[in-house]
Amino acid sequence: MPAESQSPQLLASPVGVPQRAGEPPRIDSAALLGPQGEVVIVHQQQLYRLRVTSLGKLILTK
Repeated sequence: MPAESQSPQLLASPVGVPQRAGEPPRIDSAALLGPQGEVVIVHQQQLYRLRVTSLGKLILTK
């Protein structure tokens, strides 16, 4: 499957998460972080790690 076909799935609002026109996209954290509970984000050629803490909070580190 081409990469273009997969990207929109990440940006789509999950079922049951309402989204109004003009609002930023909503992404369920479980869908974003996956079973590992973390994801690496590339922003302006820098790597950041978004993960779930042991208390269930989100933390973004460089």
